[in-house]
Amino acid sequence: MELKNLLKSGLESVKRTVDRTLDGLTNEEVSWHPRPDANSIGLILFHMARSEDSFINRTIQGKTQLWESGKWYKKLNKGLEDGGAHYTAEQVAGFVVPDLKDLQTYADAVRKQTLAYLAEVKPEELDREVIMPQMGPVKRPPTSVGNILMMNVTHLSQHAGEVSYIRGLKRGMDK
Repeated sequence: MELKNLLKSGLESVKRTVDRTLDGLTNEEVSWHPRPDANSIGLILFHMARSEDSFINRTIQGKTQLWESGKWYKKLNKGLEDGGAHYTAEQVAGFVVPDLKDLQTYADAVRKQTLAYLAEVKPEELDREVIMPQMGPVKRPPTSVGNILMMNVTHLSQHAGEVSYIRGLKRGMDK
């Protein structure tokens, strides 16, 4: 199996997990925080979509993120500069979750671009070094496109598990 097909399979697995977890949830449940400074399902979903958009479009391809080019910041009523990460406890507590259908539409649009990139990526491209955007004071060393693609899958998988866990906290077992 080619690496790009393995990555695609991982992304499909994440989508199935998230879709199954969201099935039947209300907007109130998606906005619920286990405690005021803990992420809601909606904030995690927002973070997942923003991160993938940044990894694939900005970091790997050097393109404008769909967030900006598709004016998703306006559609989701957020600031253009909202990267979806590294919020303070106060920002987490005050985060207003966009409408779930709109948020899922943004995530689906980002995923469509990711899959289009994977369909065309050449094996030698996976070794190309890129620099991750700096977040905080620690300067990141260069890494490969392949590493970022794998990190994207593992990152999204971890957050899909968090979403499932928070659903269980809110609803209980198998509800």
